[in-house]
Parts: sequence; structure tokens; C-alpha cells
Amino acid sequence: MSETTYALDRDLREAEAMAEGLLSYLQQDRLYGSVGSGGLFGGGSMPSLTIGALLMRLRRLQALSDSLTDAQREQLRRVVAAHDSVRKEWTLRYTDRLLQEATSRLKAMDAFFEECEDNPRTCARNYMPETLRRTIVQDIHAALTELGAESAELDRALRNADGKLRRTTAPAEFVWSKALQPAYPQSPYWWLYALPPTPEEK
Repeated sequence: MSETTYALDRDLREAEAMAEGLLSYLQQDRLYGSVGSGGLFGGGSMPSLTIGALLMRLRRLQALSDSLTDAQREQLRRVVAAHDSVRKEWTLRYTDRLLQEATSRLKAMDAFFEECEDNPRTCARNYMPETLRRTIVQDIHAALTELGAESAELDRALRNADGKLRRTTAPAEFVWSKALQPAYPQSPYWWLYALPPTPEEK
């Protein structure tokens, strides 16, 4: 998981590839797209393309921009402009896809909650994918709010997931790479400062 072994240059490359593939992604029906067909990103090492995955990278790269070189800042500016252009042209499709993605990611967390109830010893081991899902949903929620496309149904699902997350976790040190911590303050990203306790710790 790249969030635990973070590299700015990799994040920027991934964001650039996702932005380049965004228009094609929106023209298709698959929620989880792919980037590249060979070459640098053809070996299966690229994360799946979703708008949320791109938004997460853009937000944190901008938050960490002081750590970028001048060339990287210019590259990021181009990536942001490419994303914004597609969003402006395809606003309705973009918004619908964001709602679909957020709902899908929150629903996927249910399997983790059920597993934690059935076998608490595995809960902490399987927590990291949930931190990624919840973080992407947070950035999707912020984008929907900015677009004036809030969803009461999504808000309810988010509150429900957070209630379960809080019951499943206890406060902890930042769980991702320390390099990312400046981009993720404890409020609102509290789940990145939490871990499921092992049964012995309860």
C-alpha cells in the first residue's frame, strides 16, 4: 500500500496518468478504470482509476507542495488544470460517478466490520484498506460539497460507517507514512490516527 511507503514523485506520476485517462473513464460505465496500456503504467502497478483516487492525490500533493521541486509544481499545475477541464465539461457525469464511488466504497467497508465482529484478532491486520477507502470518501464528500451536489443519503451512509469505525478502533499514532502526516490533520481525518485494538488490549 503506497500510503505506508509514500513517495511524492510516484503520487504525482499516478495523478498525471489518472488525469490523462479521466475523460475516457467518464465515457465508460466501469466504476474502477485502468490507466495505460503498456509502457510505464502497463505492468499492473498503477492503482485503479477513479475520480476519488485522483482527488485524493491532487489534494495531498497541493497540501505538500512546499516539498515539490519547481518542475514538479508545474507538473502538478498541469494535472490540476486537466482535471478541472474535464470536470467542467462533464459536470453531471462527474458528479454522478462521485456519488456512485462514495457509496460503493462505504458499502465495501461492511465486510471489514462484519469480519471484526466475527474474528476480532484479524481486525487490526485488515484495517489499512479501510483507511484508504474512508479517506477517498472524505475527499469525494468535500468535492461534492464544493459542487453543490450534497447527498442526504450519502451523509447518512457516512455517519453510519463512522459510527462503526469509532466502535472498532482506538486512538493511535498516525498510521500512514510520516511524510503524509502534514496533509492529513487529525480533524477531519481522525481514522488515520486510530487502530483496532487487539483483543488482549481491550
